[in-house]
Amino acid sequence: MKILHVETGRHLYGGSLQVRYLIEGLANEGVSNTLVCDDSTPLAEAVSAWTENIYPESIKGDLDVSFIRRLKRIIEQEQADLVHLHSRRGCDIFGGVAACMAGVPVILSRRVDNPESRFVAGIKYRLYDQVVTISQAIGCVLASEGVPLHKIASVPSAVDCEVFTPAGDRAWFHQEFDLNDEDIVIGVVAQLITRKGHRYLLDALPRLFKKYPHIKVLFFGRGPLQETLQEKIDAAGWRESVRFPGFRYDMQRVMPNFDLLVHPAEMEGLGVALLQAAASGVPIVASAVGGIPEIVRHGMTGLLVAPADAEALESAIDRLLTQPEKAREMAAAARKHVEVSFSVPAMVQGNLAIYQRLLARKK
Repeated sequence: MKILHVETGRHLYGGSLQVRYLIEGLANEGVSNTLVCDDSTPLAEAVSAWTENIYPESIKGDLDVSFIRRLKRIIEQEQADLVHLHSRRGCDIFGGVAACMAGVPVILSRRVDNPESRFVAGIKYRLYDQVVTISQAIGCVLASEGVPLHKIASVPSAVDCEVFTPAGDRAWFHQEFDLNDEDIVIGVVAQLITRKGHRYLLDALPRLFKKYPHIKVLFFGRGPLQETLQEKIDAAGWRESVRFPGFRYDMQRVMPNFDLLVHPAEMEGLGVALLQAAASGVPIVASAVGGIPEIVRHGMTGLLVAPADAEALESAIDRLLTQPEKAREMAAAARKHVEVSFSVPAMVQGNLAIYQRLLARKK
């Protein structure tokens, strides 16, 4: 079996990290993998040991129509049995068209829960033999838009629980981020974009700072919203308490040292950062949107709040900070939950079963 993977993301996190896990796992199952990726991504180097060929492409996004022709040529040259499209940027529609033109079965991984019109969905999803959603919630969105149920399969994203563990190093962490022993660290790991809901945490902070003056908030990630958020932080006089460490490739070392992970998103397909926090033994407060409740079971593996509700967010954070033993119990339960339900082997086998089913149908 030869699979041609297409991942156009530029950074090795989120969906790209899942592609890395998948390619390695498939190679260990005897599957031959080829990768088409953006020429600026570190993904190519990360999977080089488990791929037959890698095609770095200069991909200019949704306007790069020439990508259809280039990808079709690669598909035919590689004689791939199946094409798996993993990302949206210049990849989903163009990749589907290229695979159809090459006469090769094609799968699309759907990682976001933002809605599309029934008209668009009715045209777009005809391109794919199967749509693999990373949460059941995304599958429900697609079904509501008229995508046939037989085309939808759910294979959850995974976390490597051998890499993300509760073994923190507080001394290193405090030195790395200029923190003190008495600081209470709230981590937010998400792109700095509107739908991730950073502003709701900022709205909750005045009440939290009154009760916990040593709170430090670390916003990890990049994005166009940083300047706007920084202006709000500066206006409140919080520059020393709310910081932007940027994007880190060593989150497995950073995350176990959080006192709390907060994820106040307005929309979320699943949330890889939540999987990583759970594996790292970190208590979680998150919005009850999208696929998040599949990870965070309210009162069992963390706390859920209504989206866009700063008061509810503040109350949930306060609850976990005032009940540290209960927070630790939830964190331990979350670790067990992701070990069972979101393991890398389970994700690999779930995708492999879909490949086998499609190729058997083709024969």
